[in-house]
Amino acid sequence: QVQLVESGGGSVQAGGSLTLSCTSSGGTFDTAGLGWFRQGPGKGRTLVAVISWSGGTTYYGDSVKGRFTISRNNAKKTMYLHMNDLKPEDTAVYYCAVDYRNLGSVSGFIGRGDDLDAWGQGTLVTVSS
Repeated sequence: QVQLVESGGGSVQAGGSLTLSCTSSGGTFDTAGLGWFRQGPGKGRTLVAVISWSGGTTYYGDSVKGRFTISRNNAKKTMYLHMNDLKPEDTAVYYCAVDYRNLGSVSGFIGRGDDLDAWGQGTLVTVSS
């Protein structure tokens, strides 16, 4: 059974940086589509970024474009979210998720909405002004 574990959350001032990690155990990591979601206080869960199985294709939500970078290391079964120029509105619990049904494509991952195959427990990012 696949398990995803996020780490790297914390508190930072506006303009600062953090890198989140999501490590997988079980499942077939190399051919999976991976992504990050977030849920801010009193808000619904939204898609932040997605990466294809090879890392060659990525997607970013409009609010994080140019500030966040998603990457993956298949040998380490780990995905990353590098977050720069953080803003108070980035405050949220960040979740990673995996899609095994679409051969690791970004469009396939996005097309599933939040009906994905496994989720991490979440890691909290707090950005103060």
